[in-house]
Amino acid sequence: MTRLYQIDIMTLFPDTVGDMLCESILGRAQERNIIRINTWQIRDFTTNKQNQVDDYPYGGGHGAVMQADPLYRCWAHICQQAGQRLHTIFLSPCGHVFRQADALRLRDGYDRFIMVCGHYEGIDQRFIDECVDEELSLGDFVLTGGEIPAMAIADAVCRLVPGVLSTPECYENESHWAGMLEYPQYSRPEVWHGRAVPPILLSGHHANIEKWRRKQSILRTRERRPDLYEKLDLSSKQDRRLLAELEAEAQEQDKQ
Repeated sequence: MTRLYQIDIMTLFPDTVGDMLCESILGRAQERNIIRINTWQIRDFTTNKQNQVDDYPYGGGHGAVMQADPLYRCWAHICQQAGQRLHTIFLSPCGHVFRQADALRLRDGYDRFIMVCGHYEGIDQRFIDECVDEELSLGDFVLTGGEIPAMAIADAVCRLVPGVLSTPECYENESHWAGMLEYPQYSRPEVWHGRAVPPILLSGHHANIEKWRRKQSILRTRERRPDLYEKLDLSSKQDRRLLAELEAEAQEQDKQ
């Protein structure tokens, strides 16, 4: 029996997050009970009539800070429902930058985990210290809230869960799976705006097509992500041949 993979998202905008993650591939996977993405309204766990979740920061400063208690009450409710303390992630610009390796780690390491979406000027550090296991960021920039990172991470993780996509090949040949960027893709028509599909892709010679795709991945990674390229192991006989071909092609272009 296929396990049910669950993600719980604590947010001030559960409808927005839930609606987005119930569409397309993830929506169909939820209908088939392969994954479940639960969204929780943090305001439902306040103890005041105004459902207030934020207050002025101690020490002064602009904006407001999300209070620890509503967050804790929401978090504790989810853990109680699950029957265990769940791995908890806070989406924060101070966190580790999320990578494909993190998507695999979260898929393989947890059947269910929580993501906490902050807002305003952040959340009370005491909640982070007591309940959060790790902090993740989408990159070196700041957003108005954690909902976009939560949706991005949920999508990245859930599409790797067995049964969500038709076969593992759907993601194993993509960018970042093996530390490389994906090769260019083409579809019909054969010629569009005077631009033709590379002839090799029309040849029907699968070995040559795979060789071309590998070479294009190496080239694209070298040109666009030299940081990734430096980490690649291209010592195999096949890759050395491809590198030699790329070098010869570059020299030929320089002569023209």
